[in-house]
Amino acid sequence: MRELTYYVAVTLDGFIAARDGDASAFPVEGDHMDVLLNEYTDTIPTHVQTALGLEADLARFDTVVMGWRTYTPALDVGITHPYAHLRQIVATRRDREVADGIQTTADPVATVRALKRDPGAGIYLAGGGELAGALIDHIDRLVLKHYPFALGTGIPLFAGMSAPRRFRPIETREFASGVRITEYVPQAP
Repeated sequence: MRELTYYVAVTLDGFIAARDGDASAFPVEGDHMDVLLNEYTDTIPTHVQTALGLEADLARFDTVVMGWRTYTPALDVGITHPYAHLRQIVATRRDREVADGIQTTADPVATVRALKRDPGAGIYLAGGGELAGALIDHIDRLVLKHYPFALGTGIPLFAGMSAPRRFRPIETREFASGVRITEYVPQAP
């Protein structure tokens, strides 16, 4: 069965972006970047891969699920297919116009359940916090890029959860940049 992986950058105080969705405070340089660029190439937007001379091999992920507010920044700059190399699914509660080839869903839980039954590589949960909160019981792997700074306020890693959930760390890598990448799996209550 395919896995849903929530792969995301997070601050010391648990935020994945500022309140307005701006994630520019997260540095894009440092010794941790080799891991991000080489091991998680599938998660890099297609236009960024092109600019960096990279090409995703789709070994890790072949599908991305993202919330509307995660999709919007690409639209704002004219990019209708930010992850053109992946099957793209946008979770939204409202009927919205999207580019051909992009699927929308008002029921991300049912969509993820169906995706997990299909053959293929992993499913990348690109965010945001509300979507991750709604899908928390379906997350098979959590990969957090912990950055050594605090925002004070912003979009939480998980929003709207109904009860606490436990995850067990299975691997941590620390870098001179201060970034720590930790992989977790769900832990039974």
